[in-house]
Amino acid sequence: MKKITSLFLSVATASVLMAGGGHGAHWGYSGDTGPENWGNLADEYIMCKLGKNQSPIDIKTSNAFDTDLPAIGIDYKSASKEELNNGHTVQVNIVPGSSITVDGIKFELKQFHFHTPSENTIDGKYFPLEAHFVHADENGNLAVIGVMFEYGAKNPVIEKIWEEMPEHAKEVEKLTISAEDVKNILPANRDYYRFNGSLTTPPCSEGVRWFVMKEPVTISKEQVKKFAEVMHHPNNRPVQPVNARIILK
Repeated sequence: MKKITSLFLSVATASVLMAGGGHGAHWGYSGDTGPENWGNLADEYIMCKLGKNQSPIDIKTSNAFDTDLPAIGIDYKSASKEELNNGHTVQVNIVPGSSITVDGIKFELKQFHFHTPSENTIDGKYFPLEAHFVHADENGNLAVIGVMFEYGAKNPVIEKIWEEMPEHAKEVEKLTISAEDVKNILPANRDYYRFNGSLTTPPCSEGVRWFVMKEPVTISKEQVKKFAEVMHHPNNRPVQPVNARIILK
């Protein structure tokens, strides 16, 4: 089983971190290639239907265990290098040099990307946008920070990203935002929910450490609308069963 898990994680790393999202079977967010059918599209997507620790989930705060979770060691000190529309999301790739430390392990920030509406929910509530900051350790294991956006003031960092947003699939634009800008997408309060999960896109590989920030940040309705129009459709996987997982807060 360890060998199988390792294989899935290596596939996950390649799929998530490579520009364009890898070369697996075509998948989408509706119809015959939509989330309910991902597990049938290719053998390597089998975890999408057989996995027991799938993401996203609904975080029920009343069922989460109160623990003294340590602060995530966030050390973002490198800028972005480019922005990619891979047909499924808009992804900002990061110059090497930024990382987080959790469980005594260093995970390098590879990219962050967006989903509308949010994929994870909190007490059944969807947010208009969610960002996923994807990190990998030296062995290809993944750690993802999820940040929720709620309607409010225009987000200045998102505005910079949207100004260069590629409007068509497979397009890449140069984007340079500072390490401070990247850090400022995160909320000031870094308290979080933690659970074990998976990629939210094929191959749905499990073994991903998830950290969803409790505090949302603001974004304007116009900014969400601009992203949604580029995507042409919602790009969120429905929430998955929590099963026997424990959510920490």
